[in-house]
Amino acid sequence: MASRKSNLWNLCEMKAPHYTVDQRTLNLSDQQLVYRLYKHAGVSSGRRLVLVHGAGVGGRDTWEMLQSFLTHWDEILVPDMRGTGDTRYPDGLEHEFSVQQLVADLNALVDHLGWWQFDLGGYSLGGMVCMLFKQQHPDRVGKQYLLESAALDRPDWRSTVTLRERYSDAAVHLRTANREAGIRQFLDTISPNRRITEQTERLTIARLGYRPEGFANALDAVTKGIRDLDREAILAAQGDVSSFIGGQSVELMHQLHMHLADGMPNWHYFHVAGTDHSLPFQKPRQIARIMNAELERYLSQRNKTA
Repeated sequence: MASRKSNLWNLCEMKAPHYTVDQRTLNLSDQQLVYRLYKHAGVSSGRRLVLVHGAGVGGRDTWEMLQSFLTHWDEILVPDMRGTGDTRYPDGLEHEFSVQQLVADLNALVDHLGWWQFDLGGYSLGGMVCMLFKQQHPDRVGKQYLLESAALDRPDWRSTVTLRERYSDAAVHLRTANREAGIRQFLDTISPNRRITEQTERLTIARLGYRPEGFANALDAVTKGIRDLDREAILAAQGDVSSFIGGQSVELMHQLHMHLADGMPNWHYFHVAGTDHSLPFQKPRQIARIMNAELERYLSQRNKTA
């Protein structure tokens, strides 16, 4: 597909690098996986970045504004994962899936593109996918970014598992005509301290309601995946991580990530003021600025130890 010049953010106060984007499809045995490849003009670092979205909202809506302010990557890959965005099953229906299938899809995509080394970022469910991918393919991933990653919600693991059951309760409503109630239950669980305005709430509900059954399947995938997860082993397998938590998110989440930053020299915690779980939508420019700076720090430290 021919490149399409994007001028969506030309009026933004912070000058963003010019980029083009190609939308493509990878046909897997049971999935038509749609992805977008952003190429930043004038960047010649040779670095590549993969960004994985969360449950309910596809890659473009989650990452396009944020990626437009990233200045250190030549190419940025943004897929739509199962049940979300433009990615579909060949029969056009929604089907249940697992987190490990999402990891396998990501692996198939980067193999298809010949991306053998890259930086990796994930939001919410996407963060869990990215951590599992890093655990399984440690040599392929360089710098890492996590935005309120699933499985890193609470310091106490039992509380984390119990919390996931509440998301699956919301998924039940998403499969009925009362899907808005399910979306509101999800929002009240994941962002209880969010600042609610009618306009933002309606926009969020519309985004999450685009493919309600796919959203429900994604929530259930995390709930089922967490039951068999060894969080300590996954954390031990991670590299240099920059972790972003919304300022209005629950205090227990902040406590966990502060604890990780205190105990792990490779874990770097960032409190993003004025945001809740929707932080990539609310503060894309601020997060992108930190991501740029964190890559510079990572490369500087790596060069010192080389």
